[in-house]
Amino acid sequence: MTEMPQLTDRAALLRNRARAQPDALFLQEAVLDEVKERLIEVNRAFKSVAIITGFPEFWRPHFPDAHIVSDDETLALTPARHDLIIHAMCLHWANDPVGQLVQCRHGLEPDGLLLCAFLGGQTLHELRAALAEAEAAITGGLSPRIAPMGEIRDLGGLLQRAGFALPVADSLPLTASYANAFHLMHDLRKMGENNALAQRVKHPTRRNLLTEAACIYADNFRNDAGRVDATFEIIMLTGWAPSEDQPQPLRPGSAKARLADALGAIETPLDRSGD
Repeated sequence: MTEMPQLTDRAALLRNRARAQPDALFLQEAVLDEVKERLIEVNRAFKSVAIITGFPEFWRPHFPDAHIVSDDETLALTPARHDLIIHAMCLHWANDPVGQLVQCRHGLEPDGLLLCAFLGGQTLHELRAALAEAEAAITGGLSPRIAPMGEIRDLGGLLQRAGFALPVADSLPLTASYANAFHLMHDLRKMGENNALAQRVKHPTRRNLLTEAACIYADNFRNDAGRVDATFEIIMLTGWAPSEDQPQPLRPGSAKARLADALGAIETPLDRSGD
């Protein structure tokens, strides 16, 4: 059996998170606000909540009765135990994202809700471009520096593959501004979101490479205020554990009324004389 390639160095990821600072967790705060808004829209009382997170101290005060779960490869979820699972800003580091979602589905009772938030493919596209151009110019090659992240057009399919009903995927772009690229990279370390790729270069990056990347960044992504912009794309996946009580799609050909009648339109037969 072929072993799944490892995207993330789990030990490095945990070290990065341990150095994170509370005043830099604005992405977690943005996701928290979005989750609260969506729960208001659902208008349902959830009695057994689980939160999967790499930042338990951030999430625990907001959901004091929730079961807090580490985003390990195997999630500590009891089957069919919860009516709400929040997968909070860690799926982009998962070696097996579909496996994580499948485990969430098994952890939900029928008609239980999953809200999953993570970073998507447009995240830090400016920094990716600047680092790639600088490294190609100076070293003649490229090194893995920022985790690959999925595009919104592909990510909705993850929920279907994991067996969720009524799947929805949408994107929340956020833009932050920094004095320069060095300030952005420093902020990423404070967030615990710096490089934890298993195939990353282990030795320190040459200073002239980072300086060149910062210049390229400023030349291409400076805003009107003289600062540089950085994009963070938050992907939100919403899905329900299957239940017989949920609305089901009608079988093709089972409609009992014609669309033309509903619209008050005159139906014109298709001309097949040229067949």
